[in-house]
Parts: sequence; C-alpha cells; structure tokens
Amino acid sequence: MKMIKIAVAGTGYVGLVAGVCFAEKGHDVTCVDVDENKVKIMREGKSPIYEEGLEELMQKNIAAGRLHFTTDYKIAYKDADAIFIGVGTPEQPDGSANLSYVATVSRQIAESIEKDCLVVVKSTVPVGTNDKVEQFIKDSLVNDVKVEVASNPEFLAQGHAVRDTLEAKRIVIGTNSKEAEELLMKIYEPFKLPIVSVNRRSAEMIKYASNDFLALKISYMNDIANLCELVGANIEDVAKGMSYDPRIGASFLHAGIGYGGSCFPKDTKALSYLAKQNGYTLRTVQAAVDVNKTQKTKLYRKACDRLITFDHLKVAVLGLAFKAGTDDLREAPSLDNVALLLEQGADIYAYDPVAMDNFKKKYPTQIHYVEKPEEALEKANVCFIFTEWDEIKSIKPETYKKLMRTPLVYDGRNIYELEDMKEAGIEYYSIGR
Repeated sequence: MKMIKIAVAGTGYVGLVAGVCFAEKGHDVTCVDVDENKVKIMREGKSPIYEEGLEELMQKNIAAGRLHFTTDYKIAYKDADAIFIGVGTPEQPDGSANLSYVATVSRQIAESIEKDCLVVVKSTVPVGTNDKVEQFIKDSLVNDVKVEVASNPEFLAQGHAVRDTLEAKRIVIGTNSKEAEELLMKIYEPFKLPIVSVNRRSAEMIKYASNDFLALKISYMNDIANLCELVGANIEDVAKGMSYDPRIGASFLHAGIGYGGSCFPKDTKALSYLAKQNGYTLRTVQAAVDVNKTQKTKLYRKACDRLITFDHLKVAVLGLAFKAGTDDLREAPSLDNVALLLEQGADIYAYDPVAMDNFKKKYPTQIHYVEKPEEALEKANVCFIFTEWDEIKSIKPETYKKLMRTPLVYDGRNIYELEDMKEAGIEYYSIGR
C-alpha cells in the first residue's frame, strides 16, 4: 500500500482519534491544532483527552515516525494528499451548528495548499455544508490547484472511540466525483471495513439520521420508564422483553437520566433547526429533545418530594462525566443537578475517577472533591449516582447503609437490584422501577 500523506485539522475527539488511527494503518499523518501547549503535550505522546487505548497508539506511531503534531498549518497543508477537517461545530443558542471553526480551517487550507488536494469534512455539519466549503475554498485559493471536498462523518462513541474507528461497523463516504471516491477508498483500504459510498448530502444526512435515531431510542425508553413507575411495571423487564425482537434490537434500551456528550444533544437540535429552515417540523426529534431535557433532573425532583430542604445537607454525588469511559462533561446530567443542589444550599462531595479535573474548571471551590466514593458517602444525608463507572458499581449496598447518615440513594443508572437495596435497609430510588 502506498503511504498517503494526511493532515488533520483539530485534535478533539474526532480529529485526534482519526489522525492516530490513520497513522496506525500506515499513513503519514500530521495533526494541526492552534493550542501550542496542547501540541507540546501531544508530541510527548500524552493524550489531552481520556480515551481508552489512545495514548498507547499515539506513542507507538510517534516512535514509528508516522504521527506528527504542529501548530504550523501552512507546512501541514501545503503538500498533503488529503486534509481531514475534524474541528468542533458547537451548538448555537438557536440550535443551529456553529460553522466558524470549519470556515477558518477552510480559509487556511485555501491559502496554504500547493498541490491538488482532497479536503474531507469529518465534523458533523448540516446537510449542504460540504457544497459551501468546496465553493469557499475555491473562491479563496492562492495557488492554481484542484480541490475537491468529500464528506466522511464519524460514528465513534466516547469511551470506545479507538475501537469504534478501527473496528467500525461501516465507513460512510460522500463524494461527488470518482477521483474523490477512489482516494478515500485507498485511505480506508487498510482498515478492511465495509464502506458505504454515497453523494455528499446523503453522507451528511446519514450522520444526523443515525445519531438522532439513537437519541430517539433513549428518550423513548425513558418516557416508557416514567410510565412504568406510574403503572407498577419494571422498565428492565420491559426492555428485556423488547430486546428479543430483531426489529428492535437490544442496544440503547437502557433507561436512565438522559443522554449527554458531544453528539446527541447538539445533533438533535441541529437537525430540528435544519428542518425548520426548510419549512418542516421533525416532531419525533423534537419530542426526544423535550423528554431528555426533563429526564436529566428527574431524580432531583424526586428528592425534592422526599426532603424538605437540601440546605446544609451533605450530598454525595457519584459520577460527573456524562457516561463511563470518558472525562467529557458536555451536557452531562451532573451539571444540571449540581447547579440545582447548590442553589438549594447543599454541601456537595463529588467523586469521579477521571472527570473531576474538568469539573473543577466549572466549580473550582463550590463543592468538595474526594478521591474515593466512600469519602463522599461518609455521613452523607443523600446520594445521587449520575455515572455508571465500575468504581461506583462495585460499591456494595451495605456500604451505603454503613457510611451514610441517612441511607437515601437516588440512582440515575439503575446500577443496583431493587431487592438488594431493600434488604440492605436503603431507601432507594431509580428509573422506571
């Protein structure tokens, strides 16, 4: 296989994982970021994000001379065969995607490339954005070169991003020419994975349609869980019964306190916004957004019904990341609940095995951070579980009874069996049971 020279713009979850995995498959990869300190850390083989297996692959491919990091985009872009854009597209107040980072990189590419080049947008962007990116780059070109833009959305799950890239169920590429399709096929050839090749707009829509469908499943199960509580059914039994139907499947049937992270919240809102811009209302997607918004604070509201006040109560918060396996706090339920608890005067003791440093950036002094969950539980009046870390799941029911002043536990991840908590003498509230 001929080594292909690749530049990757952006070193967040999308860009960094893609760049490292391209290098792992034998390509020559240069990752570009504006943050000099971040680049320095990455050159030393240290990952700026918590992601299983990523740091080891970084060190391996840096040592092999296939993976490089720089702030000098001109050097990185000028003779690249392909440039992947993996910068953020954060949500704006109206729900639309902020494309300013994509535009900045597109301008830099236009000013820097000195040979024919394929620009590949991995960032999640509204349908039609790739057309605009291609025209924008062509309008801004400095040198007489041929540029094409392709879409290559990612489908990685945080916490399993490396595995989801190297062992993806499918790779989606969206191109408007045979030449662009052939180059992307060559880049992905060593991955030996199924490739779905469509036009650019279809590829952009596949990304949104996939993420929003998964968000719909989560919100649907949470909605059913809430009804289960009212009618005396058990959502876990319901989910088990549903899972045997191959038309439904077993994935994403776990009820809890809602979805978070970098994808589902902004992608549901972005697709809903896109529909409205085209005179259409995606009622199912909007329903998923609405259900998720209220689901995040469901346990807090339950606790408010039980307690007269949180003022001066010691509250143990177990889990801060939006899910286990990552230190990402974007749209994490912990943020909504901690804000409400602080407003009510709670004395919060928080534990998370990897996300506490990120949480400290938002709440540096307002809450106490502890190194072990038992420290949070010691003499606590109430406990909230927001993340299903193994370190939290391994806490035995009797530990809550032994350590807490009042064994009152609100579990947003349905970690424990109802009977086990009842036998241990714990007042236990979960979702849909």
